[in-house]
Amino acid sequence: MKEWYDAIKEAQSVEKLEEIRISVFGKKGVLAAEFAKMKSAPNDQKAQIAKDLNTHKSSLMNEFTARKITLQTLQLQEAMKAESIDVSLFTSKSQAGALHPVMETMDRIVEYFTAMNFAVKTGNMVEDDFNNFEALNLPKYHPARDMQDTFYFKDEMLLRTHTSPVQIRTMMNTKPPIRMIAPGAVFRRDYDLTHTPMFHQVEGLLVDDEGKVSFANLKYILEDFLKYMFGDIEVRFRPSFFPFTEPSAEVDISCVFCKGEGCRVCSHTGWLEVLGCGIVDPNVFKAVKYKNVSGYAFGLGVERFAMLIHQIGDLRSLFEGDIKLLEQFQ
Repeated sequence: MKEWYDAIKEAQSVEKLEEIRISVFGKKGVLAAEFAKMKSAPNDQKAQIAKDLNTHKSSLMNEFTARKITLQTLQLQEAMKAESIDVSLFTSKSQAGALHPVMETMDRIVEYFTAMNFAVKTGNMVEDDFNNFEALNLPKYHPARDMQDTFYFKDEMLLRTHTSPVQIRTMMNTKPPIRMIAPGAVFRRDYDLTHTPMFHQVEGLLVDDEGKVSFANLKYILEDFLKYMFGDIEVRFRPSFFPFTEPSAEVDISCVFCKGEGCRVCSHTGWLEVLGCGIVDPNVFKAVKYKNVSGYAFGLGVERFAMLIHQIGDLRSLFEGDIKLLEQFQ
């Protein structure tokens, strides 16, 4: 039996030790063969032979178990050593993180308006029909609702199509004067080069006593804001229609790609539409029970600004997580 004790002690791997276990303890192993010889031994010696064999069996099993634990521990240490990483090592491949271009653009927009003393308000992404449409002068079956491709739930609940409900809820819970912006995600059933089902808006609202707010005030702050965002550009206001403002206007800037000379991006007009605005319609104030006040409102798409600032051709690329694109904004 000594040779098996030595073999167990000298085994250098768990695999080799397993071979020895089968040779010693297996059904056709050494111990099984020794126990089989007891049939031919004298009856008066069988008890002693069985006792000796069981003693060796127990001793060999103890040696085997101890050696197996030792080998497994060594194997684990080798594996850990091979897979270890020295986190203190310096590498020039380390890369700094960066804000997503949409979030970076939104931060710039918010920074401008907070510096102009506008409060930042947020609200629910799931809204009811009243706050999302009716209070904004969009009653049921109003044709302008077709402009809002809406995700509806049961019980007239929906995913907000703009951040205007934040303005409605703020007016219903706050007395004027109000000076606020509402940044956040909005949702519409649309998907192409310039539209995605989820995008971000920043809408602004200013309300004060009647006669204290004019279109000239609105025009001044938007011109200053757009030059803050895009630099040396021209700004123009075009008459337009929005149910919640009257008069309403769409605001264009001279094309940031061709400097107003005309190119494919601006359809050779030299102008790019960037936001909508206007004087708040009296019906909106009536819905929130405001009297003897006036105000202006505006709204813009953050992705639209990000695309123009960073010259990104496809809006969808901002949401696809393409690392080659995002690495450019570090």
